Amino acid sequence: CLDEITVIAAALSIQDPRERPTEKQAEADAKHAKFADPESDFAALLNIWRRYHEKWAEVKSQNQMRKYCKENFLSFKRMREWRDVRHQIGSILEETVESGLWPVASGKSQATKHNPPATNHQPPTTTASAIHQSILSGFLSNIAVKKEKQIFTATKGRTAMIFPGSGLFKKPPEWIVAAEMVETSRLFARTAAAIDPGWLEELGGDLCKYAYLNPRWNADRGEVMADEQVSLFGLIFEPGRTRSYGPVDPERAADIFIQSALVDGEIKKPFRFLKHNQKQIAAIKDMENRLRRRDLLVSEAELFRFYRDRLPDIYDVRSLAQYLKQQDADKFLRMRREDLLNYDPDKGELGWYPQRLSLGNTVFPCEYHFEPGEARDGVTVKIPSSQAPSISPEALEWLVPGLFREKVTALIKGLPKEYRKRLVPVTDTVERIIRDMARGGGSLISRMGDFIAKTFGVQIPASAWPVDDLPDHLKMRIAVVGPGGEELRTGRDPDVLYKAAPQSTNTDAYADARKQWERDGLTDWDFGDLPDSVTLKGGNGRKWTVYPGLKPSGNGDGADLRLFEDFAKADRTHPDGVAALYRRRFADDIRFLKKSLSLPGDLKTPAKYFGGAKAVEKALLDSVVDELFRKNIRSEAAFREHGSSVKDRVLSTGQDRLRAASNVLTAYTEARSTLYELELQNRNNERMTAFLAGLRTSLARLVPENFLSLYDTDRLGHMDRYINALAIRARRALVSFDKDQTKAKEIKVHVDHLNRMLETLSPSTSDEKRKALEDYHWLIEEYRVSLFAQELKTPAKVSPKRLETKRAEIERMV
Repeated sequence: CLDEITVIAAALSIQDPRERPTEKQAEADAKHAKFADPESDFAALLNIWRRYHEKWAEVKSQNQMRKYCKENFLSFKRMREWRDVRHQIGSILEETVESGLWPVASGKSQATKHNPPATNHQPPTTTASAIHQSILSGFLSNIAVKKEKQIFTATKGRTAMIFPGSGLFKKPPEWIVAAEMVETSRLFARTAAAIDPGWLEELGGDLCKYAYLNPRWNADRGEVMADEQVSLFGLIFEPGRTRSYGPVDPERAADIFIQSALVDGEIKKPFRFLKHNQKQIAAIKDMENRLRRRDLLVSEAELFRFYRDRLPDIYDVRSLAQYLKQQDADKFLRMRREDLLNYDPDKGELGWYPQRLSLGNTVFPCEYHFEPGEARDGVTVKIPSSQAPSISPEALEWLVPGLFREKVTALIKGLPKEYRKRLVPVTDTVERIIRDMARGGGSLISRMGDFIAKTFGVQIPASAWPVDDLPDHLKMRIAVVGPGGEELRTGRDPDVLYKAAPQSTNTDAYADARKQWERDGLTDWDFGDLPDSVTLKGGNGRKWTVYPGLKPSGNGDGADLRLFEDFAKADRTHPDGVAALYRRRFADDIRFLKKSLSLPGDLKTPAKYFGGAKAVEKALLDSVVDELFRKNIRSEAAFREHGSSVKDRVLSTGQDRLRAASNVLTAYTEARSTLYELELQNRNNERMTAFLAGLRTSLARLVPENFLSLYDTDRLGHMDRYINALAIRARRALVSFDKDQTKAKEIKVHVDHLNRMLETLSPSTSDEKRKALEDYHWLIEEYRVSLFAQELKTPAKVSPKRLETKRAEIERMV
């Protein structure tokens, strides 16, 4: 494109040939519009040049050309100057060609003042792309990217505007290059053209800057990858493309490889040493599950150090395979039992947690899981469906020897006081039962009742035992399995044995539905839409309803799809499963959020009142996830739409919540200190001591330990005001206690109304009424502020009349 570039170069070295007389601006603009190009002011110059020379070839008269220029509002003098400069450039190029510095096929340029030189080096077809890449190579520092409308971010942090006279002004492209950046009333980009940012890297060369973000292990590719960001003079034109991270930072990449591929086991085809190590680790984890503790296996940091000390900076599967070939064997990477154990557990204790359990005349396999709060926590006995009806439910009450003492203790401690007080000290009673009571044969509850009646003279009816209130791990979990070992039905209620019996038509239908619907280890919404319910058909035309829903996976990563028999449980659990899927989908965002929620040093001490800094930070993280992602979503489209709508708000929501929580922690600590100081000052004043103790109780009720999960961000924003109002009330009450009590009576009227209405709540109470009662509660809290600490102000005017109006409204609700 040499010919076009020489024309443009000549044009840029003279004053713009286009004229725009003040009295004929509109007419001039209309004529110039014929030459304009909506994507390039340089192309507009070429259009002027070409049409001028087409006209010259047609008329070959200077007078006619003067007339043409005048009609089109072009300066004939500047057009001649343009031709002269273009001729000079052509002559220089001719000399370059003749000297052999410019390669040509053959022929000699014949340049005149009115005709371009015939340089024969250009390709047969000259494209706009070639022209603009050539221009861009000379004006790299004049690139800019659109910020809004006609405003662009230029290099080195400058802000520029497309010149109003540009052909690009009405519809600016995303990226431009300008021949000049002119600063008058503001910085203007003049003589501009649209460019493809994909040209910048090649043309910018060493001027480009590279940054690498989000280094991570990619199991599919078997190497550590990162997002490569490319910029030129401060403008990012490649926001993030996937690149191998190993050559960039071998040490960091090796750390990621070891942690993810070797320690976490996220590798497609494990090496033999890794399979050996995983088998050893699984055996130790099984011991931990049986003993219900998490201190046998060494920490992940120790596992990481084991590999790091033995491997060079390897960051992909291919390099590891090559390195192992160079060694005699992989024995140096095989972990021994002593490498993995913090200490060796007592073998006798392990025997109390058998891997097979005898029930009647048959032995069944057992599984152990130490996952408090999860469905499979505790001991699971696997019983084939064909044998399930023959198993005695009473035999399951005895659990396994290792959990027997804990179960007996929980049963006695859970008895009503009239029985429990006659069995103290409980430790001695339990020891006696463990030592002297015969085990097995019949119901544990009946056997304990008989033994206690004979030994301690205490008659305990069977209905008094807190069987239903026992922790889940102290109830045997039953898994009725099919011929292939698949779980047909699970639960801790012995009825599972009979519901899952082969002759039960209900079970067959339910099992078929589970196979159709249920899935484990979901990491994304790739299972279609979920109906609110599914109708199952059993024998004799019987029908019943189950409720599909998500639940968080037992391993804490992703979700499982389940069929729930209880609608309330499905309705309660499904949003948790949706949130778990979002946690997986936005794992990087949440990981970054977690780092950003670290409490500053001055809040470490206040956090101790709420479980410590780590507990508060975790509660903050969980509350942000719940606020943004805990939704009753039942379709893939809604899931993706909601995710897209809130993704960019994850960090800002977390920061808002952190600020609000910080204010609450600070106010809470100051209020506690105030109450403590006032109690010390008035320790001999019983009336004041009782009053301050009541405020302390009110403070604890206002800000319980789980306040972050109770209050949304908007409510948190008001909590420090309520707390400060309480502290102000305490100080003022010392000055005028009678005045304080008068105000307290005004509050009590409305609190009594609220308590009375809360007592009338029932399962059938509408959500609307429940919400209104909550609003009424906070309205009362605002009224406290207006009475005891007016200077703190309230968001809206609150008065007894407004409270009465709200109360009457609630009383009319169902």
